[in-house]
Amino acid sequence: MTEMQLRRDGAEYITAQIAAGVANGTRMATITGNWTMARAVRIPGDFTLILDGCYLQMAEGSFDNMFVNERHDTDIGRTTVGTDRKIRILGRNGAVLDGGVYNGLSEQNHLKDGRPPIWKNNLILFTNVDGFEISGLHCRNQRWWALNFIYCGNGHLHELDFCACDIGIDRNGQVYHGLKHSWYKEILVKNADGIDIRQGCHDIVIENITGFTEDDSVAITGLDWVMERHFAVTEMCSDICRITVKNVATAALCANVRMLNQGGIKLHDVLVENVTDTSLDSPHMERGGYGVRIGDKGLYGARHAIADETYHITIRNVRSRGKDGAVGLAGAMRDVCIENITAFAGAVVMEDLRTEK
Repeated sequence: MTEMQLRRDGAEYITAQIAAGVANGTRMATITGNWTMARAVRIPGDFTLILDGCYLQMAEGSFDNMFVNERHDTDIGRTTVGTDRKIRILGRNGAVLDGGVYNGLSEQNHLKDGRPPIWKNNLILFTNVDGFEISGLHCRNQRWWALNFIYCGNGHLHELDFCACDIGIDRNGQVYHGLKHSWYKEILVKNADGIDIRQGCHDIVIENITGFTEDDSVAITGLDWVMERHFAVTEMCSDICRITVKNVATAALCANVRMLNQGGIKLHDVLVENVTDTSLDSPHMERGGYGVRIGDKGLYGARHAIADETYHITIRNVRSRGKDGAVGLAGAMRDVCIENITAFAGAVVMEDLRTEK
């Protein structure tokens, strides 16, 4: 799909369709056709957006998300009064969200020299949403994380497929496809996760996830970073809790499922089951790092988590060829149950670097 085959002004068109759905009382809009998206579309509460066989691609040179909730990044959207509720984005008949040509914005250069924040590179970014469903989408060439959720609850993410950019550029400027850990500096689009569940998220089910991600396929990450501080809802609990992840079959250069919390953010009551590493013979990457990973030896927050901040986690039915382990544990945690882990193609079952159990 090239830019020439896409109709322009997709954001304007979809925004008008949403307005019509609000005006006629159906609270629904169905989008068809192939469109470029130069700016984010805001979806109001109590609304269903159906993407029926359409192909939506971010415009070259754009710096924005594709979809956000209506009150995202507003003053009222950082309060409990301003919570957006009941938003659905439902893909039908192979609907595609494509990041298009990479815009060069990264974690290393964002907010520098007039650049926007890196979270403008999510395909979908929901902040302070209660009650949501996203399903049936094929996400391609995400410019950073494809789907990002901050202070969101009571959600269902399912039947989602990813295919991140697998381009590397060598020291001679030659472009190639296929990513390797030892050539990490050459990777064009770094940290291209599939789904990120961040601070303040709770009661979310994630299931039936497939494809290839340059970094983690599903990341459940509690950090007090600049992004979380920007979107924090001070009246809400910052814990990440009651998250279920099941049926993940992906090739992921870092981890199929990743959990990390530092800086005082709690991560607890998480179930991860039925995770399969599909990287064998992948044209996009060599073997990944882990199947499921909890914690880290490195410091990403103000301090490492203590055992009373990472607890009640169950991991079961994991099959991985991760170079570092089918399961990786690091740091302090308690009440962690691990069952039925299978390592293949020379991988080890577990890397256990826990400091407190």
